[in-house]
Amino acid sequence: MATAAAGPPYAAFFSSMGAASAMIFSALGAAYGTAKSGTGIAAMSVMRPELIMKSVVPVVMAGIIAIYGVVIAVLISQKMTATMSLFTAFLHLGAGLSVGLSGLAAGFAIGIVGDAGVRGTAQQPKLFVGMILILIFAEVLGLYGLITALVLIVKGP
Repeated sequence: MATAAAGPPYAAFFSSMGAASAMIFSALGAAYGTAKSGTGIAAMSVMRPELIMKSVVPVVMAGIIAIYGVVIAVLISQKMTATMSLFTAFLHLGAGLSVGLSGLAAGFAIGIVGDAGVRGTAQQPKLFVGMILILIFAEVLGLYGLITALVLIVKGP
C-alpha cells in the first residue's frame, strides 16, 4: 500500500492561517454586534428599564457568531499535521475565511439591527417580533459560512 507524499513544510502555515482567520474575524463580528447592540440597550434602558432582559437577544445572537469561529478553528487544528498536503492546507484556509468573514458580516448586521431594534421596541413594543425576525436572517449569514466551512473541512483527506 502506497502512502501519500508529504506536502511542503509551509503547508501548515496556511492551515494555521485558516484557524486564525476563523477565530479572529468571527470574534470581531461578535464583538461589534455585542458593542453596537449594547449601546442600544443602554440607551433604551433609560426610558424603559423593565425591557432590559427582553432586549438582550441581539447580544446573545452576536455571541453565537463567535462560537461558529471557535468550532471551525478547533476542527482545523485537530486536522493539522506536519506532513499535510498543500491542498488540505488551502481547504483549511478557505474554511477559516468562509466562517470568519461571514461571521464578521453577520456581526455587523446583528449590531446595527439590534441597536435600532431595541431602541424602537422601547417606543413601540410591536416592533419586537420584527426585530427578532431580522436578527434571525442576519444570524443565518454566519450559519451559511459555518456550513460552507464544515463542507470544506470534511472534503480534505
